[in-house]
Amino acid sequence: MGFTIGIGSSRGMRETRSGARRRGRAAECTVVAEFTGLWGWDVVPGARTAAGACSCGRSDCPAPGAHPLDFAPRVPAGATLDGASEAWAQFPGAAVMLPVGRSFDVIEVAEAAGLRALTRLERMGLPLGPVAATPEGRAHFFVAPGAAADLPRLLYRLGWDDPSALDLRGLGSGTYITAPPSDRGGRGPVRWLRHPDLDSATRPPAARLLLGTLAYVAHRSRA
Repeated sequence: MGFTIGIGSSRGMRETRSGARRRGRAAECTVVAEFTGLWGWDVVPGARTAAGACSCGRSDCPAPGAHPLDFAPRVPAGATLDGASEAWAQFPGAAVMLPVGRSFDVIEVAEAAGLRALTRLERMGLPLGPVAATPEGRAHFFVAPGAAADLPRLLYRLGWDDPSALDLRGLGSGTYITAPPSDRGGRGPVRWLRHPDLDSATRPPAARLLLGTLAYVAHRSRA
């Protein structure tokens, strides 16, 4: 038995889809405004993927759905909700990406090791910044800027000669991370393991306070 959709029903479906898109854009703008206005982070519109193709338009894109849009200007720290909404309206559906190196650096480890280290660090009462997890199974610990460049020296002082043997690396100036809750590369959303708050976002801890525990747990995880 067939059926037909009346004009009213069709209009209602279109309005529902349109409303969902508006709510999606509003949610994105709210997230961007939170990052810029509350946490003091710059934000950059990032590429998305659809059916494996990157929205940047390059057929040979080396990182589909996991890089900033080259033609999109960054939304600066301090932008209000109105400012973020106006900027993001030009790139609807863009992933929310954060440039690393100005407000924070990142120490990246395997997510399983990161979760164990996070539990230890919280139990020890050490200062912590935000921590995010990617769908690729990596954990991002936000630390004070400069950590990436100083990482080899810091690890050497702790007795670790080769950071690559720990599956631990620093991300600094010139790199970008996808921020929660954006999708990364079509694999799923990035999520918070430890949500930012006013203190941890604006004053992330020095890497040396966390690195001993992160390195030890990362080493034990690979043993």
